[in-house]
Amino acid sequence: MSAPATARGFGEPVGPTEQLFEVLRSEFRAEVLVFPASDPVFGGGECLAEGCLRSARSWRLCSAHYQRWKKDGRPPLDAFATTTDPRWQRQRPNTRCQVPNCGYGVARSGLCSAHFQRWDRSGRPDLGLWLITAPVVGQPMPGASCLIAHCQLWPHGASAFCRAHEGAWRANGRPDINDFACRFVPRPTTADATIELGKLGRQLKLEVQYALQCRRDDRTGKLAPAIVRRAVNFLAEGSTVSLLDTGEDELREKAHREMPKDPAVGRFLVYAHRKLADLAHGGAGWEAEFGRDVWLMRRLGRPGNEKLSFEKIPQPWLRDLAKRWVRWRLAAELNLETVRRGVRSLSRFGAFCARTGVGSLAEVDRALLERYLADLHAEWSGRQRHNDHIGQLNSFLQAIRQHRWDGTIPATALIFADDYPKRTAPVPRVLAEHVMAQVEQPSNLHRWDNPAFRVVTMVLVRCGLRVNDALRLKADCVITDAEGAPYLRYVNHKMKREAFVPIDEEICAEVTGQQERAGSSPWLFPRPIKNPDRRFPSSSGTYREALYRWLQHCDVRDEQGRPVHLTPHQWRHTLGTRLINRDVPQEVVRRLLDHDSAEMTAHYARLHDTTVRRHWEAALKVDITGKSVTIEQDGALSEAAWAKQRLGRATQALPNGFCGLPVQRACPHANACLTCPMFLTTVEFLPEHHKHREQVHRIVSSAERRGQARVAEMNRQVLTNLDRVIASLEEEASQDDGADDAG
Repeated sequence: MSAPATARGFGEPVGPTEQLFEVLRSEFRAEVLVFPASDPVFGGGECLAEGCLRSARSWRLCSAHYQRWKKDGRPPLDAFATTTDPRWQRQRPNTRCQVPNCGYGVARSGLCSAHFQRWDRSGRPDLGLWLITAPVVGQPMPGASCLIAHCQLWPHGASAFCRAHEGAWRANGRPDINDFACRFVPRPTTADATIELGKLGRQLKLEVQYALQCRRDDRTGKLAPAIVRRAVNFLAEGSTVSLLDTGEDELREKAHREMPKDPAVGRFLVYAHRKLADLAHGGAGWEAEFGRDVWLMRRLGRPGNEKLSFEKIPQPWLRDLAKRWVRWRLAAELNLETVRRGVRSLSRFGAFCARTGVGSLAEVDRALLERYLADLHAEWSGRQRHNDHIGQLNSFLQAIRQHRWDGTIPATALIFADDYPKRTAPVPRVLAEHVMAQVEQPSNLHRWDNPAFRVVTMVLVRCGLRVNDALRLKADCVITDAEGAPYLRYVNHKMKREAFVPIDEEICAEVTGQQERAGSSPWLFPRPIKNPDRRFPSSSGTYREALYRWLQHCDVRDEQGRPVHLTPHQWRHTLGTRLINRDVPQEVVRRLLDHDSAEMTAHYARLHDTTVRRHWEAALKVDITGKSVTIEQDGALSEAAWAKQRLGRATQALPNGFCGLPVQRACPHANACLTCPMFLTTVEFLPEHHKHREQVHRIVSSAERRGQARVAEMNRQVLTNLDRVIASLEEEASQDDGADDAG
């Protein structure tokens, strides 16, 4: 960045001006700030036209070449960039007269004014023939040329300029000829790369300069100088002395009211207001922020503008302890929403203490906690927040005791496991295979407009990572074992440890391609916007918004034809259930998903068992006589009955049904299952029953021909039973088909 104009009006500053002057670097103190095309924040990158050094603003072209590209009918950019003249219109030479050796500029019909008059007086013959014998006209002194540096045409008459530039000089009011000539000197930077602050008052000027300095240091996104110029005009037209004279919300509303179609100006002014407020309140960091009742998380090094308020905790003693607890949790890298839930729980506990007259931590004993638990039960019984309030308060009391923040805490201030209400086991939110088939379809995956998010989706589906863990993968996340098998190395942020998951060749190739696209970024998936140095990873919010657009674009629907709304975490549940369904041992699934205990993995096994049981209960079950068999679904014996069926499936499976005999008893029927009263079967075995009937029919026919009456009689019983079974099952199947057609 250069400063062509020296800053004026910088005397010895006082008050807030002095504070700004101390932190403002010299490069930002000029009234006119000029930024080169390569500036990471204020520059747009060099123009795509070869040889042009000006900043690109639209379609990777500077303003002049962008206008020329539009005038040419928007040809392919690459072809235009390599063939167009890199000079602006005013730097391009004017057309010379067509007469050989004539150095005057064109006036009419491709001729200078003198040659046009002679050609016109000759009756305007064929121009090509006339040019061969065109007369010589008066010429200027040898070596004379237009005063414009890049123009090599002869001066027009007594003028210092050629005919075209003389006309431009006259149209501009006949200024000093040297000043006018300077306007045509090529400049790598133009007005759209310049910010002029001279029209602002002393304090406002310093504030805008400081905001620009902060924006350069933050490097969180581009800021076109044109936006700052419009903001300067907005401030200059008002009566504002300092941006801090008005609140942030008021400043935003005023900018929106006066410039409703220019939100970028309002965003810059709000950004400047926040930076100035941070400086006025002692800057950033824990020492400056800890004592306040509302913490601005940006001052603590977190992105965005989130707040954490302790104002609803009425007691100073409880508020101070809450701040220590929250500071410790944030330093331990707990999720901000988890920390915020803790503050809400302490706010409710503080309100209860205020109602009951508790004045210090020494009064928070077991008796008080029992009263509070009863109060929680009355308000939150049966809801998730009930457990959360108890758990957050328990963590708070444990932290006080563990870190010895206050020695007055009673020894009886304890919450026990029995104080928590009974929780139902959470059911994994597994996606139906009908939906997963659409998600995993290659043609749909290639509809992602951002290839990085396509790779994220594949990693989430096939590796089961949590979305934040996937988005924070380091660029060098692929490692191999001694046999060359690839693994994905990631940080399990929930468990605060490094983990590994095996990947296939396709995922490995996709990750390698993404590494090339990420370039020098330390992250595999750098944030796509407001990230000029690629220092920041993509956020889950950005990915989720892109995911919802992708699902809509691919028209992913469920079995009922409704548009699907899913969350990235459901892919983790789906992978766990798929692995269990494929008989992968639970311990292996636990290690692949990096669960801390086998309890979480067991949820997927319970879901698999529940799904199989639901289908079993819904199916028609018939015995060897074709009569329907009912198994109790509810009541005292339902779980035991299902356990018996599971064991029968596992230990006594038959090719065309299942055995209903308790495993403690021996089978007296050998393999004559179709004459066994314990035999059960369902519709899914109809094809096997038909094949079996054909075989039995052939045996009966063959036995009758041979005169084997005993064999024929035994198999006729089997054949009769098969006919009954098939008839009952086919009737059930036809009823199901009719119901499907009706739906």
